[in-house]
Amino acid sequence: MKRFLALLCLVLCNVVAFAQQTSNVEMADAMRSSGKIYVVIAIISIIFVGLAIYLFSIDRRLKKIEKGN
Repeated sequence: MKRFLALLCLVLCNVVAFAQQTSNVEMADAMRSSGKIYVVIAIISIIFVGLAIYLFSIDRRLKKIEKGN
């Protein structure tokens, strides 16, 4: 039963991947041609890095609190 579910999941993932290849995203093409896509990628990267730093700082604080108690 597990093999069947795993096979079904892989087949469905493959169908989704093929469905994405045929579609044209005009907005992405327009942003790429004008160079704005790099600004979007930079902002998203900054947000993810900021969240990672915030989570690591919270983790350090929690470790200090746990060691103290």
